[in-house]
Amino acid sequence: QLQPVESGGGSVQPGGSLRLSCTAPGFSLNWYAVGWFRQAPGKEREGLTCIGMLGEITNYKDSVNGRFTTSRDNANDTIYLQMNSLTTEDTAIYFCAVRVVSGCPPTDRGRNDYDWWGRGTQVTVSS
Repeated sequence: QLQPVESGGGSVQPGGSLRLSCTAPGFSLNWYAVGWFRQAPGKEREGLTCIGMLGEITNYKDSVNGRFTTSRDNANDTIYLQMNSLTTEDTAIYFCAVRVVSGCPPTDRGRNDYDWWGRGTQVTVSS
């Protein structure tokens, strides 16, 4: 069973940066599309961005465009989410999710578009 694992979360001050990683121990993510989501307390889970097998990126959340960038390192079977200029509004649990197909959904259609989900990593932005 493919089980995504997120890492790299933590606490940071406003304006700071974090880089999250997504791996799947025992599996290569090189052949799958991987999406990033977050869920803030009391809010619905929302899609942020997705990277396809060939590195094509689809962005879903306007408020993170230009600040968050996803990328893949095929040599290390790792997907990254670089987050810059963080604000308190970015505080949430961040998840990566893997699709059994190689391309990303054209819009954020929710969790049914993904087959495997990580357990999340906490990101807290506060002064």
